[in-house]
Amino acid sequence: MGILGALSTAVSGLSAQSYALENISGNIANSQTVGFKRVDTSFVDLIPDAPAGKEISGSVVSFSALSNTLQGTLRSTGVATNMALSGDGYFAVAKNDGSAASPTFRGENQYTRRGDFKTDANGYLVNGSNRYLVGTSYNPATGAVTGSSTTPIKLPSTPLPPKASTEITLAGNLPTIPKPNTYDTASAGSDRLDPTDFSTDPVSTGTVLGADETTFLNQSIAGGEITLFNSSGTDATAQLRWAKTAESASGNSWMLFYQTDSTPGASDVAWKSVGSTVTFNNAGQLTSSSSLTVNNLSIDGTSIGNVGLNFSRGLTQTGDANGQATTTLDQNGYTSGKLTTIAISSDGIITGNYSNGQTSKLAQVTVAHFAANDALKREDGGTFSATTASGAPTYGLNGTLLSGGSVEESNTDISDEFSKMIVTQQAYSANTRVMSTAQQMLQDVINVIR
Repeated sequence: MGILGALSTAVSGLSAQSYALENISGNIANSQTVGFKRVDTSFVDLIPDAPAGKEISGSVVSFSALSNTLQGTLRSTGVATNMALSGDGYFAVAKNDGSAASPTFRGENQYTRRGDFKTDANGYLVNGSNRYLVGTSYNPATGAVTGSSTTPIKLPSTPLPPKASTEITLAGNLPTIPKPNTYDTASAGSDRLDPTDFSTDPVSTGTVLGADETTFLNQSIAGGEITLFNSSGTDATAQLRWAKTAESASGNSWMLFYQTDSTPGASDVAWKSVGSTVTFNNAGQLTSSSSLTVNNLSIDGTSIGNVGLNFSRGLTQTGDANGQATTTLDQNGYTSGKLTTIAISSDGIITGNYSNGQTSKLAQVTVAHFAANDALKREDGGTFSATTASGAPTYGLNGTLLSGGSVEESNTDISDEFSKMIVTQQAYSANTRVMSTAQQMLQDVINVIR
């Protein structure tokens, strides 16, 4: 059986080296395929049962050896929806069994490192092998989860709806001695609002009539302006002014007014108080409530509604050489906006940037992990399926980082594949020489018989 065994072994060698060459060919062919993981070849010897001293080297069989855990180089693409994984894990993706216009998805997800995702006409994120990115989608207006973590991400196509302003946050400093237009160092009390100069007392009524507007502007200081929005997204700019109304041994009192009518008649209300007096102690610390509610706020006919006024970021009263207020104003409303760009953070959060200046969380990318990465089953399109040997996927970052605007390149090393190709070719040729030698030996045996 020696010569026949040599022939059989050589044939197994040819088969194994052919298999290796096929893998090398595939690796080289996919050297530019995004997210491709090269397939190496593992050779296993097959030894027949034989007594001691009669063992033979045996034949060979080849198997695939996956390289799923070997990271490819990350390459920046500048495409915001592209993403790459740094570390262990896979993107969960779904295969579309329907059409591009009306996709239908299988119940079981696949897994890939191919992150060249782009949005399609329906808002889905689809990679170059037509696989749909799976993750958790969110309603950008409410933050509520839409779908589940096992369904494809769908970015919203509708504008972000408007949100009414419900709170103004005011921080800053008021001067201990304000210097309105009527201020005179030689005149005591000229830094305060004088009700006797008004046709209707603004301190007791909380209103300034159009006939008294000039007097009010001369006896108060600017408090800044801020644009507010109602529930339909209509904007209105609120002008604010501070007026010092009283001082005592324990501290000072102020009133904050907003302009409700920019073109008032003589008997129309031009300015309204926010509703409560703001007080400070002699150390300049706020002693009144740090929050209050402005009821039925309306500006030039645009009704905003009830708006909270919050001083919790810090409102003080200290000396100021100019005698003017320095304030910072923020509010929580906005008009509707269209989605302009998206950004992907290292923790897999997809954030939308809108034309109204708002940002909103749109989705969370699902990253899958397996106990045995190289036991996954290879599928077409650079995807893998879970197997019994790989174990079921677990989800979460687990130390893996995402890079937006980048893709992971193939982990194929061309020079290494060429080296393996040379060795494979030599081994294949050597096996053919064994076959030709065995054939010649068999021919010699036949010739003896003749």
